[in-house]
Order: sequence, then structure tokens, then C-alpha cells
Amino acid sequence: MMDDQHFKPAPLKPVISFADVDRIDIRVGTIVSVNDIAGSDKLLKLTVDFGDHRRIILAGMKQEREHPGEIEGQQALFVVNLEPKKMMSEISEGMLFDIGYADGVKPALAMPERKVPDGTRAG
Repeated sequence: MMDDQHFKPAPLKPVISFADVDRIDIRVGTIVSVNDIAGSDKLLKLTVDFGDHRRIILAGMKQEREHPGEIEGQQALFVVNLEPKKMMSEISEGMLFDIGYADGVKPALAMPERKVPDGTRAG
């Protein structure tokens, strides 16, 4: 991971339409539990509460945090309308938004500035 002082933002991605953005369902969820996935060096199994239901979201963040359980009870943003994806014999029902991973910066959760109801949509 690079340090913040030497960070240079990546070039912007190509322009997309508002309709493209509107197709992505991003919701706030509370991370209820964080569990190891046996045999995986990267994946953690997050149980996330979206208000009217819970989902399992797999996140490749095991090596990013000394104490992964520290995010239990935190709200974060998740993409909830992705196709389910099987990884390490587990099914992931969405994607955690984190900030920094793609740029080699120590990742941080994308979080609301204050507590909002689980299931609240972003956008």
C-alpha cells in the first residue's frame, strides 16, 4: 500500500449516462458479523442487515485489517443487485463498497455520515 502523501489520482473513467448509474442499487447495511472463510487468504464472510432481510456478502479484505471484527456494527454501502457469485464454495449476494483498494491505498469503508435506516438507497 502506498502512503497518502504520494497518492496520485487515477485518470477518470469514460463518461456514462444517468440511466447507467440508476441501474446500480446501492444500499446502506449494518455489518452484523465478520467471519473467516476456511482456506481463503483474502475473503471474509460478512452478514449484513438491510432492514427487511440479511445477506451474505464476501469481501476480499482479510489482509487489509489487523482485526477484521472491528467493522461489526458499522454501517456501510453495498451494491445489492449484482448476480450472486460463488467464491470458495460460498455465495456472495452483493458487493461491499470500499475506498482506496483499486488505488493501492489502505481501504476504508464507504459509510453514511450519520446512522440511517438499514436498506436506505444511495443516489
